[in-house]
Amino acid sequence: MELFYSLQGEGYHQGKAAFFIRLAGCDVGCVWCDVKDSWDASKHPVLSVEAIVAAAVAHPSRIAIVTGGEPLLHQLDPLTSALKAAGFQTHIETSGSSPMSGSWDWVCLSPKKFKAPLPASIKAADELKVVVFNNSDFDWANSFENELPVDCKKYLQPEWEKSDTMTPLVIEYVKANPSWELSAQLHKYIQVP
Repeated sequence: MELFYSLQGEGYHQGKAAFFIRLAGCDVGCVWCDVKDSWDASKHPVLSVEAIVAAAVAHPSRIAIVTGGEPLLHQLDPLTSALKAAGFQTHIETSGSSPMSGSWDWVCLSPKKFKAPLPASIKAADELKVVVFNNSDFDWANSFENELPVDCKKYLQPEWEKSDTMTPLVIEYVKANPSWELSAQLHKYIQVP
């Protein structure tokens, strides 16, 4: 769908410069999705792996973040192999609802109630990032507790359109449950993509 250079605005790597590869196609259908244009892959041009990597190497950061849509609808082994050969750390942001592919240095699992993550995706997570849209999302987030790798970082992220309401609730929750951290979508506050 798009390629761009920016700062990672969410989670563990927040504030780091990175090259973003947003793949088109999504079958999860979150009502609050902020990139609904990504859902229909047929509306976007197909680029070769070589073209994507060439765009990435034009920038100084060597972190490539593959996101979507739902990036795991695609077979990602060729893309991650080429990125790694070009010296990139490979990160993915996924709902985990499709089978894992690709070779990843960092897996950000952002599970959605609309289509639950597969067990292999949960076990691969370096970071769990749950979007908090309503109060039931706290229980949803905790439902993964026993399935996550021991060193997995855990984030609660207020849904942007409801951040005025949800941010105070997330703050109080994190204070009471310090194994969780707040992810506040830095990129939206500083107005970068």
